[in-house]
Amino acid sequence: MDRKTEQVARFKEAMGNYPTGVTVVTAFDADKKPMGLTVNSFASVSLEPLLILWSIDKRVSTYNDFLNTEKFSVNILGADQGDLCTLFSSRVADRFSECDWKESDLNLPVLSDALAVLQCKTVQQIEAGDHTILIGEVLDIRNESKEPLLYHRRTIGAIPQEFYS
Repeated sequence: MDRKTEQVARFKEAMGNYPTGVTVVTAFDADKKPMGLTVNSFASVSLEPLLILWSIDKRVSTYNDFLNTEKFSVNILGADQGDLCTLFSSRVADRFSECDWKESDLNLPVLSDALAVLQCKTVQQIEAGDHTILIGEVLDIRNESKEPLLYHRRTIGAIPQEFYS
């Protein structure tokens, strides 16, 4: 194994051992068709103004559509929504026909019963290797009282109850 391949493998191992929450980022494309994908590269950036970021792989089929949209929703998944994580990371063509969602007052597709939904306007895009980082200003926030869905070592699940003891 050459050095670069070894470094990539070690990087994936290290990052895979870092637990994250799971989100599905959604938007409408230019034809008003809903689109969405599972994202765990999500983070808060600023409180003034309220900013978040997520990154999209340049090889994703909806890459250009997401770069050309002015708004998007970050649907933070609850522990009971592993099926949505799987659906939006699959190759299913019409993912929205397989789940409950609605169009919000801000004209964005929003998944039903998510732990939280942050509706955002895109304020900046940053090229970063094989991904592009999208920074959004949060326009609206909806929170539900639910436990989060976590991603760790290529597995999704709830936070174990003993974590809180």
